[in-house]
Amino acid sequence: MAPLSREDLPEDPLELFAAWFERAGEEAPLPEAVCLATVDGDGTPDARMVLLKGFGPEGFRFFTNEGSAKGTQLDTTPAAALVFYWRELDRSVRIRGRVERVPAAEADDYFASRDRASRLGAWASPQSRPLATRRELDERLAAAESRFGDGEIERPPHWGGYRVVPLRIEFWQGQVARLHDRFRYSRESESGPWSVTRLAP
Repeated sequence: MAPLSREDLPEDPLELFAAWFERAGEEAPLPEAVCLATVDGDGTPDARMVLLKGFGPEGFRFFTNEGSAKGTQLDTTPAAALVFYWRELDRSVRIRGRVERVPAAEADDYFASRDRASRLGAWASPQSRPLATRRELDERLAAAESRFGDGEIERPPHWGGYRVVPLRIEFWQGQVARLHDRFRYSRESESGPWSVTRLAP
């Protein structure tokens, strides 16, 4: 990979992310997989993989059960970090910012676009809560199937979307001898201009 220079970078980090994400979509098996890091009520960090379901000037969007561990943590501390890593490209992107819930209509639209099995699964799974056996989960799924039959499956009241509104976005590109290229975009407010800093690897 050719070295990155400041002159190579657009002023808007979302423009660079879009270019990297498009390239990852051509070469990486699951480019939308991203590690989401949160903190619990005691300030202890937690992390898991989620799927990016859209991005733009308003932020980076994902969906989940709002009663899950991550949903509960985000209610307590509405801030998060995201980490993308595309091994095939030797590239990574780190994002930090405030988290907000997406509007209900937006969650409805995305839920309706999911395949039927995934919509039923959202009703069946009490995400992050203990299960005695796999059979218990299967029975919950059977109950959801019986409830909705062949009809429409509305979005569960406990299921919705979140958006990470970034204040920091860092782009990392691997280079030889571990002398990688790192650039951090940062802004003081969500409506403010971005500044760019090269970081030592």
